[in-house]
Amino acid sequence: MSGRVVYLNGELVPAERAAISVSDAGFLHGASTFTTMLAHNGVVFRLERHLSRLMDTVNLLGLRTDATDQSLRKGVGKVLEANGFSEARMRITLSPGPIDGDSPTSLVTAAPLEKYPSEWYEKGISLIVTSFRQSPEPPVSGFKTGCYLPRVLARREAAARGAEEALWFTSDNRLAESCFNNVFLVLEGKVMTPPLDTPVLGGIVREAVLELCRRDEIPCDDKTPLTVGEMLAADEVFLTGSCSAVRPVVRIERHRVGDGKPGDLTRKIMSAYAKLLDDECSKSAM
Repeated sequence: MSGRVVYLNGELVPAERAAISVSDAGFLHGASTFTTMLAHNGVVFRLERHLSRLMDTVNLLGLRTDATDQSLRKGVGKVLEANGFSEARMRITLSPGPIDGDSPTSLVTAAPLEKYPSEWYEKGISLIVTSFRQSPEPPVSGFKTGCYLPRVLARREAAARGAEEALWFTSDNRLAESCFNNVFLVLEGKVMTPPLDTPVLGGIVREAVLELCRRDEIPCDDKTPLTVGEMLAADEVFLTGSCSAVRPVVRIERHRVGDGKPGDLTRKIMSAYAKLLDDECSKSAM
């Protein structure tokens, strides 16, 4: 991040000079929460939803913070302006700060949005199924916290096997999500995604896709648990994420999804989401 500027504890700081305490609870224990956001046309997509979800996690885990919606909005704006970014991948990270102090850490960073391969969207991606399992028991399940190492390891396994992502199932064999994205199936014309209490992350793009389906009268279901049987029977599969948008899936392990090409309904949703992104991230919409 050399040459970039970050917003650390209320101040703009060159990234190479930004520092946190060696006793920061986020660094030592993973006691932190974060959200990753997309800035498009210089506007963060659904910033208010990101901040709401972030603060829900702070409250759930009882993390100490002095960050507020207002201070974080200010930080996001200052970081975008200072770096001159129009298209960016942004992240807010909050931690309680030093374990022996009372100064919480809040950090806002931004990086130029990487250009994802066009083949992902035109031809689709492949997935593996990780042997790791998702459990509803840990209090951090379904939330973005600093305890992300298992996700990183599963994603590394996927890359080593020539796939773009890894799917997670629960300990009782329900479909959950991928390492860093929500997953959707299309079954007999109905768009389905695992319920939040699976548990899965309440993704911002997940919400947007469900809204688009309801607006366009596309049957959808986010309440019914899904199994490996539904996954294998799906006519179409796609992933959603803040920076990667909507990505069609054409292969899971050795199983070909549908006819091995991005499906019609997936393409319709991809197009609708791209338009929604442009509409909500126009300067006139601010």
